[in-house]
Amino acid sequence: MFLQSKKLFRRALKKIPGGVNSPVRAWKSVGGSPLFISRGRGSYVFDADNNQYVDYVGSWGPMILGHANAKIIRAITRRAANGITFGAPTLGEVELAELVSQRMPSIDKLRLVSSGTEATMSAIRLARAFTNRSKLVKFEGCYHGHSDGLLVKAGSGVATLSLPDSPGVPASIARETLTGKYNDLASVQKLFHRYGKDIAAVIVEPVCGNMGVILPQADFLQGLRKMTSQSGVLLIFDEVITGFRIALGGAQQRYKIKPDLTCLGKILGGGVPLAAFGGRRRVMDQLAPLGPVYQAGTLSGNPLAVAAGTETLHQLARRGVYEKLEAKGQRLEAGLNDVIRKHGIRATINRVGSMLTLFFGVDSVTTVDDARRCDRKQFAGFFHGMLKRGVYLPPAPFEAWFVSLAHSNADLDRTIFAFDDWAGSADRG
Repeated sequence: MFLQSKKLFRRALKKIPGGVNSPVRAWKSVGGSPLFISRGRGSYVFDADNNQYVDYVGSWGPMILGHANAKIIRAITRRAANGITFGAPTLGEVELAELVSQRMPSIDKLRLVSSGTEATMSAIRLARAFTNRSKLVKFEGCYHGHSDGLLVKAGSGVATLSLPDSPGVPASIARETLTGKYNDLASVQKLFHRYGKDIAAVIVEPVCGNMGVILPQADFLQGLRKMTSQSGVLLIFDEVITGFRIALGGAQQRYKIKPDLTCLGKILGGGVPLAAFGGRRRVMDQLAPLGPVYQAGTLSGNPLAVAAGTETLHQLARRGVYEKLEAKGQRLEAGLNDVIRKHGIRATINRVGSMLTLFFGVDSVTTVDDARRCDRKQFAGFFHGMLKRGVYLPPAPFEAWFVSLAHSNADLDRTIFAFDDWAGSADRG
């Protein structure tokens, strides 16, 4: 069934570390050889053996309009016909910056970059320079890219300094990162009590997407905003996943919080590599060439990515778009829950808008510790069972599923039926 994918993976292993260019693609969490995807159309992807799947990976979030959206393809084609990149300012950059600022009023100015890692790394550097402080607070289980200071895990207590989570990260750099518990304001208060005068910024995924979808509990984000404002600390929202996904204005619109800096990516580029960081004018004006904080990138604001992103944001601004996404998310969640109840499966679903995670073996998930207790073995069986039935899910238990505007009710119902079929079958075990 997957003959060509297996052949390609063996070939890739000879020249690409692990055979993949991003670790989660290797299927280590679920076992087996990864699919090689050859094409996509609407809500479907096709592998190298031409098997068709309803796709909930969506390139890990960007494909909110579906694959090969005709208007985005035309926008990219028109732009490419007039040149691909110049290393010079273009009108498109200005128009996209204006559009983002309209959607997210907390962003007075922004700087375009090429990846979410660049965006968070640069925002943190800027925050440190602006506050003249060195330490950063992040949350265990939240992922903000692979720059050195963010690849850390919590120590034995919430008020301890973190240790490197990857070889190659010097302990001296990791010591500048403090780790709190998501949805636990007390853990942050302890860090502020001990290190407050040295903390430059708090960075948070307003809705977690990298330990599975975990929603902020009442007053958590508001508490962070109050605490940082009172202490002269900058609040950074990492909206690389949630930006334009859970509302046109992102999580900050949905939860009515105004961060000092925001990091964007994924949907911002319409599927083409593009990211940004932006925020208060006084902070952003510290960037070179206006200020002393250096940041640069040869392909930043690439015209193709800008064209795709601009077209995406225009389509998302159409009337009723987010109501449709909410309805699709609700339909999928309700159907999956019906199957869970029908077959007596111990599981829970976390959803916000068009992103969700199904956790096996737990009754609720509000913290990273809850997520870690989920049944990973059962998820692996579920993943392969759904793949066999034509549904392509993220190949890891701690990732978000993404519903797009291209998913039809028939696609969603097919997914629910596949789950029901797997739940009642011999291969469920």
